[in-house]
Amino acid sequence: MSTTEAKIKEIEDEYARTQKNKATNGHLGLLKAKLAKLRRELESQGAKGGGGGGGEGFDVKKVGDTRVGLVGFPSVGKSTLLTTLTGTKSEAAAYEFTTLTAIPGTLRYRGARMQILDLPGIIEGAATGKGRGRQVISAARTCDLIMIILDAGKPVTHKFLIERELDNFGIRLNQEPPQVTIKKKETGGLDFQWLVPQTHMDQDMATRILKEYRISCASIVVRENITLDRFIDVCDGKRSYIPCLYVMNKIDVLTIEDLDIVDEMPNYVPVSARDNWNMDELMETIWKRCNMMRVYTKPKGSVPDYDEPVVLHANNPTVEEFCNRIHKAIMPNFKHAWVWGTSARHQPQRVGKDHVLHDEDVIQMVKKV
Repeated sequence: MSTTEAKIKEIEDEYARTQKNKATNGHLGLLKAKLAKLRRELESQGAKGGGGGGGEGFDVKKVGDTRVGLVGFPSVGKSTLLTTLTGTKSEAAAYEFTTLTAIPGTLRYRGARMQILDLPGIIEGAATGKGRGRQVISAARTCDLIMIILDAGKPVTHKFLIERELDNFGIRLNQEPPQVTIKKKETGGLDFQWLVPQTHMDQDMATRILKEYRISCASIVVRENITLDRFIDVCDGKRSYIPCLYVMNKIDVLTIEDLDIVDEMPNYVPVSARDNWNMDELMETIWKRCNMMRVYTKPKGSVPDYDEPVVLHANNPTVEEFCNRIHKAIMPNFKHAWVWGTSARHQPQRVGKDHVLHDEDVIQMVKKV
């Protein structure tokens, strides 16, 4: 056990021993802040030593319009699912740890190219490096969507164990980033602006946590009823907020009654990768969870290119965001655009850079002369 790991264990033990009440809230907050800092140090040590990222099969180039990572315990069917979705052969067998590297495949759906990464099976303690865990979780951080693959025949506690490992490594699933800004300054101490009433923490606790991160002069604006953990996340600054989809695999072993219970889980899709069951719903759900939409380009005097859409991820994307998705050099010469589709009041409509596009709109750009 490294020195950092020993410190983490020591603080975790102290946290477990401490009674939880109003009088100890400040102390518990500091312990949580120290834990977050030490876990980040552990991650940095792993990266420098080859345990956090890189390594054979883990340094996979990101290609396509989106990246989806398959995360789960060994032998839950990730490799079979990759093969079913993309046709890529990822070794599968009825014993654990078949996949030892990250294996990419490409799924074509609605004209978009989605890169699917089959990551090695995760185990408890992955965040501290067990079972090449840091490599797996570091690769997961590069994904636009994480799919946690669960075996329908195994305990549902596996879901919570995986969530805990990802959370310990700074990955926040299905959460929006905190509405808090911290702007450091040279002098003047700490200046707080609380724009909504607070029920979880006070200014004294926030000040103590900031000083734990050596932030003594800053302007802090809080726009939500912030919890202690989320405030620590803002101070730490190295958190990944990634949408997550739970895929319940091997549903062929379940009864109708079992499926009714499983159906209460939010953000989940039941499938059988081996039997190719429910793949259409899975692909449609991936599309929606990645917040994807297509815009077709139309060169002047030509028909639209419906074979290669430009895929956008933003909510209510504008013409300017569309242009920047293609190339940063377009906007300086942009004059206006013609748009066909549901976002246009008439066909076509002349629009500016702030016009909001809809799925399957057609756009023609006009440059300055």
